[in-house]
Parts: sequence; C-alpha cells; structure tokens
Amino acid sequence: MNKPMNLNVRVGGALKDHVVARISDTGDYDNASEYVRDLIRRDKERADYTKFEAKHAALQKTLELPNSDYNQITVAEIIGQATLPK
Repeated sequence: MNKPMNLNVRVGGALKDHVVARISDTGDYDNASEYVRDLIRRDKERADYTKFEAKHAALQKTLELPNSDYNQITVAEIIGQATLPK
C-alpha cells in the first residue's frame, strides 16, 4: 500500500472563512482534513468522468458511421491476426 501524503495548506481571508464555515458545528465536515479529502475525491471523480465522456463521444462517433464503413471479419481471421505472447 502507498504511504499516505501529508499536506500543509495555508489559507486566509475569504478562503479561510469558507473552510471554517464548512467545518463548524453546523457545517458538513468535522475537520479541515476531512473537507480537503472530500474535495480531492470530487476532483478525481470529475477528472474520471471527463475521461469517460471523451471515450463515450469517440465511441458514439464510431457507432454513427454508416455500415458500409465497417469490414466484416470472422472469428478465425481474428484468431489468425492475434499476437500470442512468447
């Protein structure tokens, strides 16, 4: 397992006020670390979704091609083209 990373982040002004509001008794988080971990998770989800959307768009574009753009190939031809590891 990877060793955890420690981060030190300095915030002030409006950013500090926002973090304090998010971790107060009425906020959504118990502490700043929990809040930062959630932000990182959400950012990762957003990045993963962006990659997924790009792949989805490429696949959709391919599926919209007319059937005449596709070449039929048999299973035997696929097996014949396969490169087996040595």
